[in-house]
Amino acid sequence: MAKPTPLSGFPELLPAARAVEREVISSLSRTFELHGFANIETRVVEPLERLAKGGEIDKEIYVLRRLQAPDDAESADETGSERQLGLHFDLTVPFARYVLENAGHLEFPFRRFQIQPAWRGERPQEGRYRQFTQADVDIVGKDALPFHHDVEVMRVMVRALGSLPLPPLSFQVNNRKLIQGFYRGLGIPDVTAAIRQIDKLDKLPPETVAELLVEHAGATPEQADRCLELATIRVSDPTLVQRVQALGVVDELLSRGLAELASVLEGCADAVKASDGRVSVEANLRIARGLDYYTGTVVEIYMEGYERLKAVGGGGRYDALADDGRTTYPGVGVSFGISRTLLPLLADGVLEGSRAVPSVVLVALADEESRPAAEMLADRLRSRDIAAEVAASPQKYGRQIRYAERRGIPFVWFPATEHGESDQVKDIRSGEQVDADAATWGPAEEDLRPGMVVSTSSTDEPGSIDERQEA
Repeated sequence: MAKPTPLSGFPELLPAARAVEREVISSLSRTFELHGFANIETRVVEPLERLAKGGEIDKEIYVLRRLQAPDDAESADETGSERQLGLHFDLTVPFARYVLENAGHLEFPFRRFQIQPAWRGERPQEGRYRQFTQADVDIVGKDALPFHHDVEVMRVMVRALGSLPLPPLSFQVNNRKLIQGFYRGLGIPDVTAAIRQIDKLDKLPPETVAELLVEHAGATPEQADRCLELATIRVSDPTLVQRVQALGVVDELLSRGLAELASVLEGCADAVKASDGRVSVEANLRIARGLDYYTGTVVEIYMEGYERLKAVGGGGRYDALADDGRTTYPGVGVSFGISRTLLPLLADGVLEGSRAVPSVVLVALADEESRPAAEMLADRLRSRDIAAEVAASPQKYGRQIRYAERRGIPFVWFPATEHGESDQVKDIRSGEQVDADAATWGPAEEDLRPGMVVSTSSTDEPGSIDERQEA
């Protein structure tokens, strides 16, 4: 068989890198569960008509069908098994469907987190892949969802990401009510169009956005300048309210959105402090998020040194994402791009796995006849949650030690001989070798499982590594 050609945009990790991804997923899951969020997993396919809503993403949907599927709709069975299906491109669309289908079995407000792959048929590049894993956390209510859940979801994601050894992350928060009220108070004819144009400020210069506001939102040049003036405000302290009020625009919706945004900043302050500088939360009145279903709080997450990736996470409040015609299910949530964040860090050497295998101990073999006894010894260690494997062959001990080194296994266990000596275990990193008993010996906590090794370099080069520490 010829060597296979890699598929661009479908990344596969080597074992050590996969250990990093698994540790990140495990850490996020622990934090979400500590805050009472239940884990769910939705199917990977949805009916094409649910995925394709006439939006920008439509052309990137992967369609799924059987190779010999009939072409005519009449061939479909009563369950619609031959309906056109597509792979989900995010976790929000399947979650909305999940809520509608299972509303009678859920207790509201429903608190869920979901960590799954998604698929988009876009051009692969750094931080953008055709298959990628993301983590979503949401709270959904029935007909109503009090605002305090906005603060809670943001605070939970700040705590979750603040527990990870990533470059500093910045939560850039805004409120759609604030900007809608401001534009309405200015008298701009098409508020929705104005939001869409302001959302282009990260791609276009301000003067171009001002022209688009005039052209597409019906703003006057003076109104466009005021919109840009609002968009320049970035602050992480209580002066936010005074700075917005100083612009002199009055509107009830603006006042409500401003109060909500100030509450998010205040509510996240303790989580920011607990992150020891790993996470910051800042009001950025340029953030609009172009999707029309956002109705209140909006957030985008950026990673220091990797601004070229654009946002590595985002989300906000949506008051009518799920609706069955009788009941509306409003919600608020944040999504974090695990693949989008980790793959560039792994490629740059900023993160790497501490070892490629889960084994903590290699049990050495004196000869092939001793293999059953070695397997029993390994089982005694495994019964105490210490991962162990037996040497592949009874080579000289020096070769077995080198085998453990190549595999990244930190300890080699030498069983006692028939002359009555004690078992001994060797830390092959330090060279220290001590007597040991499989019933009582244990490694240091950080050696029990593969973990993350992070750069502690203070240089400006994102991928440089001077020394490493376990995370």
